[in-house]
Amino acid sequence: MLKRNLWKLTLSLAIVLWALSSLLPVQDRPFPDYIRAEASAKTAEFADLLKEAEDRHAARQAPSVFMALKTIGQERKLDLASYFPHLDLGDVRNLEKRNAILLDHLLAQSKGRLQLGLDLKGGVSFTLEVEEEAMADVPVEARQEKLSKAIEIIGERINGLGVAEPIIRAVGDNRIEVQLPGVNTKDNPEVVDSVKKPARLDFRLVHPTLSPTTSAPGQIPPGYEIMTLDDEARTGEVVSYEYFVKRIPDMTGESISDAYPATDELGRFRVVLRFTSEGSSRFAELTGMIAEEGRRSGREGLLAIVLDGKLYSAPRVQSQIIGDSAEITGRFTQREAEDLANVLNNPLDLPLRIVEQYEVGPSLAADAVASGRLAFIIGVSLTAVFIIAFYTTGGLLAVCAMALNVLVILGVMASIGATLSMPAIAGIVLTIGMSVDSNILIFERMREELKLGKSLPTALEAGFEKAFSAILDGNLTTLITAGIMIALGTGPVKGFGVTLAIGIFSTMFAALVISRLFLDWAINGLGIQRIRMVSILNNTNYDFLKYARPAFIGSWLVVAIGVGALVYKGKEVYGIDFTGGDQVTLSFAQKVDLADVRRVATEAGIDDLNLSYTQQIGSDSEVLRLVTPFDQADVLVAALQAAYPAASLERVGESRIGPSVGAEIQANAAWAVFWSLVLILIYVAFRFEFGYGIGAVVSTIHDVVITIGIFVLLGRQFNASMVAAILLIMGYSINDTIVIFDRIREELKLNPNGTLRQLINRSLNLTLARTFVTGGTTFITAIVLFTVAGGEVNDIALTLIIGVITGTFSSLFIACPVFYWWHKGDRKHVEKHHDVAPTYEWTGASKASQ
Repeated sequence: MLKRNLWKLTLSLAIVLWALSSLLPVQDRPFPDYIRAEASAKTAEFADLLKEAEDRHAARQAPSVFMALKTIGQERKLDLASYFPHLDLGDVRNLEKRNAILLDHLLAQSKGRLQLGLDLKGGVSFTLEVEEEAMADVPVEARQEKLSKAIEIIGERINGLGVAEPIIRAVGDNRIEVQLPGVNTKDNPEVVDSVKKPARLDFRLVHPTLSPTTSAPGQIPPGYEIMTLDDEARTGEVVSYEYFVKRIPDMTGESISDAYPATDELGRFRVVLRFTSEGSSRFAELTGMIAEEGRRSGREGLLAIVLDGKLYSAPRVQSQIIGDSAEITGRFTQREAEDLANVLNNPLDLPLRIVEQYEVGPSLAADAVASGRLAFIIGVSLTAVFIIAFYTTGGLLAVCAMALNVLVILGVMASIGATLSMPAIAGIVLTIGMSVDSNILIFERMREELKLGKSLPTALEAGFEKAFSAILDGNLTTLITAGIMIALGTGPVKGFGVTLAIGIFSTMFAALVISRLFLDWAINGLGIQRIRMVSILNNTNYDFLKYARPAFIGSWLVVAIGVGALVYKGKEVYGIDFTGGDQVTLSFAQKVDLADVRRVATEAGIDDLNLSYTQQIGSDSEVLRLVTPFDQADVLVAALQAAYPAASLERVGESRIGPSVGAEIQANAAWAVFWSLVLILIYVAFRFEFGYGIGAVVSTIHDVVITIGIFVLLGRQFNASMVAAILLIMGYSINDTIVIFDRIREELKLNPNGTLRQLINRSLNLTLARTFVTGGTTFITAIVLFTVAGGEVNDIALTLIIGVITGTFSSLFIACPVFYWWHKGDRKHVEKHHDVAPTYEWTGASKASQ
C-alpha cells in the first residue's frame, strides 16, 4: 500500500509544508525588533545605529525607524549590508541602491505573510485632487468622465502593486479618495507617488553634433533643452551626462501596448516596452532617420527616452531598428522597475496632488471581529459534526482533509499577497461548507457499492471512480465562472474569482488525493472492515416530474414578483457602495466604540453605513469618519451627539463621495455573468449534450434572479460584497445541477430499457441523499453566519441561505424538467445527440481488480 501511495504521500506533505511556510510568520513583527535580531555582524555597532534611528523617529525627525535608517545610510554613505553578511547583495554596486534593496527586503520579511484587510486592520487613506489648471478648459459635463477614467487607471495601478481589495471613489467633482489595506506610508512613502504619477513617456531626438560640454555656456540650439542623465559607473558611483534634447517629442507613450520589468545579463533591472503595430512602424522610421543622420555626420546618433520630464536613458542608434520592442535602462531597483512598468501600462492624463493623507483604523469594531471569529469556529465545527455524524470514520477522515484544505487555501492567499477581510473569511467558511460535497459524492457511491455486496476496499475504488466525473465536471464548470471573473472583473469581482479558483483546485486536491490517501490507509493499511454510514433518503421513489409543471410555474411567478420589486424600488436597492453618499468627519473628546455608533445609526433608521477612525499622518489627532446615504448624515450626527454628549462630537469636515463600486465594476460583473453562462452552456453541451446545457443555464439564471428578488423583498440593499455573493450562488447552483446530470448520463447507459421520465426520476432519487447532506452542511454554515455575524457577512449569509434553497429546488424542478421538455420526453431524442460517458485509463484496471 505504501508503494502505491508514495507519490500521494510525498505530494501531500510537500504542499502542506509549503502552505505552512507561506503562512509563517502569522503576525507582523516590529521592524526594529526584527532587524536587530537579523543583524549578524558588528552587532554592537548596529545596535547604536538602530538606537539613533529610533531616537530620530521618537523626535519626529522621521516617519518611521525604517525611513530613519534609510536617511542615516544616505547621509553617512554607510553600507548597511555589512551588518547582514548572510544576505548576498554584492552584485549591487551602487551603495544607495544596495541599502534600499536591503531595507525593503527586511521590511517585507518582518511582516506577517497573510495580511488583513481594511475592515480588520486598517491601512492608509489619501485624497488626490486634480490640479485646477488641468480642468480649466474642460467642460463641466466632461469633468466627471475624466475623473471616472482617472479612478479606473488608479485602480489598475493599485492592482499592479499587488494590493488587494482597495477602495477608490470620487469625492466631489475634482477629488479621488484611495484606501489601501495593509499599507502604511511611514515605511512605504513612495506608494502614493506611484499611484498619482502621470507617466508621460516621450521618445525625443538628441542633437546629432552639439552637446552642453562642447558648447559655450548659455548657447542652446533652438528647439532643444538641456537634460541630465544619471548613470552608474562600474565602480558603483553615479556619473552625470548632459545632452541637448529636443523639446517636442517625436514619438509618445501612446505607441506602447505593454511594459514589463526584466533583467539584463548582469542582473540589472530594466523596463521592456512593447509597441503597437503603428508604434513599431513609427519607431523603425525614427531610428532609421537617426541612423542616417549619424552616417552623414560621422557620429552615432542618440535617442532620448524621457518619462515625466526626466531623462532615463539615451541609447545609441547604429542602424534602423525594425521590431516591436525597446527598453528603458537606468539605476532601477526591482520595485522601481515594477512601479515604472505599472504606471506606463496605465498612464494618467490628469496631474494630481495630495491634499489629505491618513492612517485608517479598522472599519469593524472589536465585537464585530469577535463575532466573525466566533462564526468561523461554530460554522467549521458544525460542518465537521454534521459530516462525522453521517459518515462516522469516513467523515472524520474527510474533516482532516478539509482542515488541510483550509490550510492550503490560506497558504496560497498568503503567497500571492491576498488580504484577509471579513467577507473573505466568510467565503472560506462557506467554501468549507460546500467542499464536503466531493467527499459526500464519494461516500454515497461507496454506500451503493456496499449494498451490492462488494467488499470495502473494492467499494472504495469504485466510489472514487464513479464519483470522479461528477467531481470533475462540477468543479470545471465553477472554474469557468472563476476564470471569467478573473479575466473580465475588477475590484471585488476579480478578487472573488481568484479566491474561488484557489478553492476549486485545493478542494479537488483535498478530495481526490488527501481524502483517498487517508481512506486507503485506514481500509487497506489499518484493515478497517466497516465504515458505518447513517442512511437518509435512501430507496426513495418520488415522482419529481409529476410536480414539475406547477413547481416551475410557481417558481417563475416568484421570479416575476422579485423582478417587479427590483423595478419598483429602482435605485433604492443600491447601497452607498453603488451610489455614493455623504462623508462627515467628526472630532471628539472621548472615543465612541464603533459598535455603539452602528447601534445608534440603526436606531435612527440608517442601516447602510461605513465608518472608521482615521489619523492624519504626522499628527496625533484622530477623527471619526462616517459615510451615510445621501442627506442622512445630519440625522446620524445629531443622534450621536444626543446619545454621547460627553464625547463632544464636532463636525470638522463634510463632502459628497462617489461609489466605491463604479459603473465599470458593475458592467464587468454583468459581462462576467453573461460569458460564464455562455461558456457553461458550451462546456456542458460538449461534455454531455445540448439539452443538458439548456437546463443548466436556465436553472442558474433562475437561481440568480430569484435570489436577488427575495433579497430585495426582504428590504436589503446591494453593496460591494453582494457582487461576490451573487457569483457564489452561480457556482453553487451549477455544481448541484451537474451532479444530477452526471447521474442521468450514467443511467442512460446502465438502463437501456427505461423511459426518459423513469431515468430522470431515478437519478433524482439516487442523488437525493447527497443533495440533502451537501445542502444541509452549507445551510447550517450560512445560518450560523447569519445569526452570529453582522454587516456585509450577514448579507452574504442571507444570500447563501436563499441560494441553497433555490439551488436545491431548481436542480429538482427546473434543470431536469427543462432537459426533459427540451427532448419532448423522448429518450431516443436524447440518445440521438448524446455522447457516450467518458472512460479513463484507470477504469479498466479498476474493473479488473474487482
